[in-house]
Amino acid sequence: MTLHPQWFKSSYSNNDGNCVEVATNVAPQGIVPVRDSKVPAGPVVAVGAAAFAAFIANVKEQ
Repeated sequence: MTLHPQWFKSSYSNNDGNCVEVATNVAPQGIVPVRDSKVPAGPVVAVGAAAFAAFIANVKEQ
């Protein structure tokens, strides 16, 4: 089953548009897509789901 990314940005983001968006709903497929919120039709960086989870865990520890 292929899931379509459901994009969201952090609730800590402000309205100036300088944010990244992620689509964690596709993480079960092994990736977490990341994109620039100012250019939603622009390039997407596909980060491995395990690497993304480790990154988030590290950020939360800071």
